[in-house]
Amino acid sequence: MKELLNQNLDQILSLEIPTERREILQVLIDYIKDKRKKEQPIRLNFICTHNSRRSQFSQVWAQTAADYFQIPAQCYSGGVEVTACNERTVASLERMGFIVSKHGHSNPIYFALHTQDARPIILFSKLYDDVINPHGIFATVMTCSHADENCPFIPGAEARIPVRYEDPKAFDDTSEEAAQYDARSRQIAGEMFYVFSRVTI
Repeated sequence: MKELLNQNLDQILSLEIPTERREILQVLIDYIKDKRKKEQPIRLNFICTHNSRRSQFSQVWAQTAADYFQIPAQCYSGGVEVTACNERTVASLERMGFIVSKHGHSNPIYFALHTQDARPIILFSKLYDDVINPHGIFATVMTCSHADENCPFIPGAEARIPVRYEDPKAFDDTSEEAAQYDARSRQIAGEMFYVFSRVTI
């Protein structure tokens, strides 16, 4: 991994996960453990309303954590409306040390890499049932309350797991913007690394 990303991972791996969050994350841990025990594919689809911030962070960090711990998981993201992967989300990932390339304009496709030879993590705003996402035998991980409450049924999902995060959008165009996006990114990173570290136990 890149030196900057490694430095951030050292901090992420040392983050203390509060007890109440551990209880929330345990459902996700149990799901992944069960799939591993049964030697079945592990597919996680992280969903928030616009698929622009929290679900994108979650997809990237979950895939990175899975790769780090050598867990054969496939991580995706989607929304209930299509907008674009927010440029502030992308900027935060670059500050964390990811290699990111942009393709297109109105709803760009981004390729994020945690190492030069890694399989690209593909980021763009899409519906949860987009063709690129799984359509059967997967877990839906709801990352925001709006999507969780307004999308009561996800076709093909065998599990629905709420892991909600506060939206950094509230700090757009303020002096706290970068710090708040990075704080949310680190929180999600810490929790996804915690999840996959527990799967190996």
